[in-house]
Amino acid sequence: MNKREVMELKKRFKKDDCTFTRMSGCYVSGEKHILLNFNRTFLNLDEDEYFKYLEIAKKVLSGTVGNNLLELEFPNSEEAEGGRQHSLMALKRSALKNEALLDSFYQTIIDSYDYAGNYLIVLFHDVYDVMTKTSDNSKLDESEEIFEYILCAICPVELSKPGLSYFEDDNRIGARVRDWVVDAPVNGFLFPAFTDRSADIHSVMYYTKNAKDSHPEFMEEGLGCISRQTATEQKETFSNIVRTAVGGDEKQTEKVLMEIQENISNLIDEHNTCHDKDSEPAVLTNDKITSILTDAGLPEEISDKIEKSYTEKFGEMPPVAEHLIDSKALAANEQKKKEQHLVQQVQILQDKLEKTAIEAKEHMEAAAKIENEVSIQEDVNGENENTDTSALNYDVVVKVKPQKLSEIKSQVIDGKKCIVIPMDEDEQANVNGVNTVL
Repeated sequence: MNKREVMELKKRFKKDDCTFTRMSGCYVSGEKHILLNFNRTFLNLDEDEYFKYLEIAKKVLSGTVGNNLLELEFPNSEEAEGGRQHSLMALKRSALKNEALLDSFYQTIIDSYDYAGNYLIVLFHDVYDVMTKTSDNSKLDESEEIFEYILCAICPVELSKPGLSYFEDDNRIGARVRDWVVDAPVNGFLFPAFTDRSADIHSVMYYTKNAKDSHPEFMEEGLGCISRQTATEQKETFSNIVRTAVGGDEKQTEKVLMEIQENISNLIDEHNTCHDKDSEPAVLTNDKITSILTDAGLPEEISDKIEKSYTEKFGEMPPVAEHLIDSKALAANEQKKKEQHLVQQVQILQDKLEKTAIEAKEHMEAAAKIENEVSIQEDVNGENENTDTSALNYDVVVKVKPQKLSEIKSQVIDGKKCIVIPMDEDEQANVNGVNTVL
């Protein structure tokens, strides 16, 4: 059964659409004794009871297919006379009117169902006139099949919580009287399964409220079916297989487990790309798990351990790949990768900024050095060329050290005025930037 088929039945559990013919059940104590039996025509129930029981019926078809709802199959031996499938067929055909069959059914549940407290077993019988549907799911006004089935719910019965209450007759507040309250179903089933909008007498749709505790003993001993794990149980089993095989450091184990899950997620994406949304989901066979482990690059010793344990746990009934995915963990890991990538990008930018700052500083220092050298050169040129504008009106400009000023003389030589500057042997002269050898 798929989600659409489950919803088709569940939508009928309303006041104007419900066609339950009969309801029966029994109240079982924690010591596994039947305290009460009841068998009633459903339409004769008081309105309050009617809606309460409808809510119970709805819960048996609630949750996620593959996790809260599991389609179980009967082995051939259970379909023979005396088998549990054979007994369920007889119970269905009796429309819950055969007390002997009901008593036998109740006792089968009591003997096989592992529950410590009180609980209520409720059975509903229904006959659904299945209408023909076109390819676009439009209903046609003609019957395709008469689907007769029974729906079973197992509801815990617990004492209400202690507390205070107002007693109107006495006009006082006092301790509330505690009574036994029927809770929502924790387990149940639909027989036969409604597969492809038709009765599948070889299967039963099993319900469990707690996907971590599906009561496999009830599947096998109570219903006679081959038990199946919920998606939650499969995910936990697979995680334990990997952790046991890898061992050692917890961080390393988590890293390996996450890498395997990412590879499974990629396999699902590839499958969905190649198939329609209504096609069968990707199943993680032994060959595919081998390929996934190879892609993860695990050591051969670890891969062999995982493959061996996987075959032991899932070999006969490979799980749907999506059931082994921890969506929250994958999303958290993806977010962590994005954050790490951002941190790396920030670090790269910081490194670039630091490098740019160093290069800018070196460039400024080099420019300052060049500017300083140019300034010095300009000063030298200014000294040699005497760029003072006041000296430009003279034909000869002489610049000497202060200590030589007193030695300068004016003298006529060969009829021409001359400036005579005495020079010692160790002294040198520079005229217009040219060293003059005397």
